[in-house]
Amino acid sequence: MKIILTQEVEGLGSAGDIVEVKSGYGRNYLLPQGFAIRWTRGAQAEADAIKNARAARAVRDEAHAAEIKTKLEQAPVDVKVKAGQGGRLFGAVTVADIAAAIAELTGESVDKRTIVVGSPIKSLGAHAVSVRLHDEVSAAVALNVIPA
Repeated sequence: MKIILTQEVEGLGSAGDIVEVKSGYGRNYLLPQGFAIRWTRGAQAEADAIKNARAARAVRDEAHAAEIKTKLEQAPVDVKVKAGQGGRLFGAVTVADIAAAIAELTGESVDKRTIVVGSPIKSLGAHAVSVRLHDEVSAAVALNVIPA
């Protein structure tokens, strides 16, 4: 079965990629979950639009990714959140919060889907996350979760 991915699927591809999968996997998982659409000649134009949007959001090249990596690893990123007694957070720090804090600090926008958080951040203090900037470049970012 030939399909067009609408979002990144681990081990399969990124949004806008045209891939060949077994029909059961496509019909029973990818299509109902909204991860993909069936490939047709008309849908090919939609796939091209998805790829163009992804290219506009993406980091330009490996050198630009390395430049952003040095900015991110120089100083810790401060994330301000609401916290209660004893440093316990109201909820958890989301990847959107981290992406906004990174954009505020560096001036570079980072796609929130490229931020990898090991376990949910639910307390104040220092934490570490990883940001995949490019296929070959990944940055280890130190976070300081502070009360707002």
